[in-house]
Amino acid sequence: MATKTLFFCTDCGNESIRWAGQCSACGAWNTLVEEPVRKTTKGRTPRRDTRRSPSRGARTGPIERPTAKPLHEVIGGEETRWKTGLDELDFVLGGGIVPGSLILIGGEPGIGKSTILLQVAARLEGMDHSTLYISGEESAAQVRLRADRLEGKASDVVFLGETELEAILDEAHDLRPEVLIIDSIQTVYTPDLEGAPGNVSQVRECAAQLQRYAKEEGTAVFLVGHVTKGGTVAGPKTLEHIVDTVLYFEGTGDLDHRVLRATKNRFGRADEIGVFQMTGRGLIPVANPSELFLGERAEGTSGTAVVATIEGSRPLLVEVQALSARASYGAPQRVTTGFDRQRLALLLAVLEKRAGIAFGELDVFLNIVGGVKLVETAGDLAIAAALASSVFDRDLPGDAIFIGEIGLGGEVRAVGQVERRLAEAARMGFRRAYLPARAVPPKAPRGLSVIGIRDIAELMEQLFR
Repeated sequence: MATKTLFFCTDCGNESIRWAGQCSACGAWNTLVEEPVRKTTKGRTPRRDTRRSPSRGARTGPIERPTAKPLHEVIGGEETRWKTGLDELDFVLGGGIVPGSLILIGGEPGIGKSTILLQVAARLEGMDHSTLYISGEESAAQVRLRADRLEGKASDVVFLGETELEAILDEAHDLRPEVLIIDSIQTVYTPDLEGAPGNVSQVRECAAQLQRYAKEEGTAVFLVGHVTKGGTVAGPKTLEHIVDTVLYFEGTGDLDHRVLRATKNRFGRADEIGVFQMTGRGLIPVANPSELFLGERAEGTSGTAVVATIEGSRPLLVEVQALSARASYGAPQRVTTGFDRQRLALLLAVLEKRAGIAFGELDVFLNIVGGVKLVETAGDLAIAAALASSVFDRDLPGDAIFIGEIGLGGEVRAVGQVERRLAEAARMGFRRAYLPARAVPPKAPRGLSVIGIRDIAELMEQLFR
């Protein structure tokens, strides 16, 4: 077979016959990389079964192709899920592992991807679910050291150090595990394609073959994915389209807790999060994340506020910290952690225009505590209150939470699932809640006083008369 060279976009996977500065499909700049591709011969070959005979180990002949039929003739069975024994992971997955699913888990180095998958394998072995752990980055001795300090039957997990895809599939066909773990997909390669492991062609082809294996055998496959400097899984964007579920570890390795988020889930709800605490014996699920994120909150300090946000279907109380100080060098700084910088600029403009608080000569620093990323606009009211508190150097009520979106006119707009947010706040001992006036429920949780706010000027009047 002859080879040819194509250019692939690392963001969307689009292929091009020549290099260009901008991808014609997704518009990203400087994302086209050159990859050699083997040119296949014309004509179609009959599809063959890649499964091996248990007795002889030889490949069988052509298999029967599926035929099209109406959906009402499809016999559907009850949905089966395997519990992992880690409640937070089961919650993020939508109730457990679905047989035949392909799950991608990504995160920064050292954040706990390999640890949690080894824990999952150990717990599944303890529940009589066979597993096979493939590592292309660590030796058997290295994985054994990690297994010795984890709880459960980690030492009973079947391990194979291999990077060639065909050898991995051959071993999987022989052992027939119920769960297959690949650590990581960037180290796996197939000799049928030229190029080093980890390039666009290798990652895409290996993921596609593993997906085919998972669907045909009913084996749940976990793929560990490296991340880029931008925080996304390395390789083509089509890798995330191939898999059924995409999980990301958020935060950094220097924190003692980890946030696992489902950005895609065909068998559950996306944007669900699970919180884990890293210990010497592995990752331990945190049953009450709100208590964890508010555990070190200091009352009586200006510039701090609490917001009740919704992560997937879970209400979560998060602390917002703001600091305003006179700029010392030229243009004032706008620094954010866990919050969109453009959204902060918008809120600063609204506060200056509608509430008369000048930020033109002030440096502004905003931090969402605990490594959480505040994405939804329901946090606008808490951020505005924290910013004003820092400017006036007056602390906010320690028993108050703030929920609401701020419009360009300074109006406070309603957000969804207010009852669930208030219930979580009442459970955590808060006594006051500042809400949009139009979102005040007819009945508030016991012990919680709800205060309706129409616009940002009224909020300033209520807090700093």
